[in-house]
Amino acid sequence: MHFDARNGENMEKVKFVNPTTKDEIEFFVVEETQLNGTRYLFVTEQEEGDCDAYILREVAAEKDEIVYEMVEDDRELNAIGRIFAELVEDADIEYEN
Repeated sequence: MHFDARNGENMEKVKFVNPTTKDEIEFFVVEETQLNGTRYLFVTEQEEGDCDAYILREVAAEKDEIVYEMVEDDRELNAIGRIFAELVEDADIEYEN
């Protein structure tokens, strides 16, 4: 998914840890939503400008830590992506296969 942020608002950051490599990546939270009791985050690698974007799904909440995983299922990604496209104003979102 590709995203062009134009609003310039300060965004919350979330840290994502790759379970395989243990590499840490910080993402900017653009928007969040809940569908059928599941919480989703729409995140980008950069706060502003043209960058890659991802949708994360909450899979567990443990004490002070919430665990998310990247949505990779095409049907789920398209459904949630359409919701985020409506929620995020002034943005150009493109899907890549």
